Amino acid sequence: MTKKVIICIDDEKVILTSLKSQLKKCFGNEFTYETAENAQEGFELVEEHIKMGNKIVVIISDWLMPEMKGDEFFIQINKTYPKIIKILLTGQADNKAIERAYNDADIYGCIPKPWNEDDLKNIIDSALNKLSE
Repeated sequence: MTKKVIICIDDEKVILTSLKSQLKKCFGNEFTYETAENAQEGFELVEEHIKMGNKIVVIISDWLMPEMKGDEFFIQINKTYPKIIKILLTGQADNKAIERAYNDADIYGCIPKPWNEDDLKNIIDSALNKLSE
């Protein structure tokens, strides 16, 4: 059976733990939740799930990470998998980086850190509804 997957990427484990916990609370067993601590791990998770025939529905990525920033990661993902919903999570990104993410990576939204659980759920719900139209 095909699994629907949400991937969270952040270089801080405490953020990943919190995101995964909140997503499980909001969406229960509707999705499989994966985490990665950098963009490279994120790429590997995407490839792994695609090979297994799973559907990656949403990727939530931090902007400020070592090696590759979140907007750059999303630009790369968007080239190969434009249908994946991309949400940038940031406490650091400047307006130029956010604008580039919207224009070049086709992100669905941007959530500031610290985020509100309701905002997180609402943006994912909204994106999923748009996806199913």
